[in-house]
Amino acid sequence: MSQTETDRLLQIFLDAGAERVEADILQPAEVLLDLYGEDIRGRAYVTHDPLRGEMMLRPDFTVPVVQRHMADRAEPARYTYAGPVFRAQEEETGKPTEYNQVGLEVFDRSAPHGVEADLFATFHQILAPLGCRASLGDVGLLMAAVDGLTTTDARKAALKRHVWRPKRFADLLERFSKPLRLPPQPLGGQQIGLRSRSDINERHKMLAEEVATAQIAEGEIEAFARLLEIQGPVLDALDDLGLLANDYPALGDAVVRLSDRIDAIEKAGVPLQDLSFAAAYGLTSMEYYDGFVFGFYAPGIAPAIASGGRYDALTRILGQGRDVPAVGGVIRPELTAGLTS
Repeated sequence: MSQTETDRLLQIFLDAGAERVEADILQPAEVLLDLYGEDIRGRAYVTHDPLRGEMMLRPDFTVPVVQRHMADRAEPARYTYAGPVFRAQEEETGKPTEYNQVGLEVFDRSAPHGVEADLFATFHQILAPLGCRASLGDVGLLMAAVDGLTTTDARKAALKRHVWRPKRFADLLERFSKPLRLPPQPLGGQQIGLRSRSDINERHKMLAEEVATAQIAEGEIEAFARLLEIQGPVLDALDDLGLLANDYPALGDAVVRLSDRIDAIEKAGVPLQDLSFAAAYGLTSMEYYDGFVFGFYAPGIAPAIASGGRYDALTRILGQGRDVPAVGGVIRPELTAGLTS
């Protein structure tokens, strides 16, 4: 049944104009480590190839598909694919370490909200008849909130690096909201272990600059807390975001973009009463989503039936400075097969 369902979903995406592509099961670890840091090792299976060096079992399809597109440079483009992905899991979670995905990726420089709405409507047409309901989010709201902080660019960059790790992000935000103390400098800049005197002095200078940086204002911290608590029916959440933007203007443009996106989704034929929104949604996914994010869920099934979002920044990284607006999503056919049987 799962293969039949895989073929059914692939055909829907092919009929939507996508090209079928493949991706190697073994992916170069260097690319994924550069993107996500050493943390990815805890979520992926790592092996060593005598010819290609350190490799990882494919944790998803998006990265290799983006690499392929940025090499070919044919736009606009749509790609579909199917196959297993591999994620290391804690034993007590009971989550599968291997499961199948069928996906659709769209690279298109035309109206971004229209492209997002078209892709989301395609997923909605597949999943709504199966009893699935959609949740929306927007990582761009949090990015805009960080940009609006009255603090240094270095602190903003540190916060953005941890957007997808909510606990680390919260800890860092709390740290930046309190005065810091400078540790004593070693006498005479003495050498400690393998660190030279100049290394120690340079580190102490950086810490001194950090201590001299004013702490993030309490009002800005409170705005973050209000933002992350916003959730509910999409139109109600949009109203709440508009009120928050009155107090925290840095969110203004991001809220307008979200409103335009919701309008485009409605024009694409998706009933808005079917949608919920959470400002914190998508912040524990793979670290390439930087805007619109979505997921579909079915009663009694814990994992998302489908998920996706926008990842423009990933194309910039893998395109070595060249970028293209991109949005995509995946469906787990073994889960939809259970809903159709």
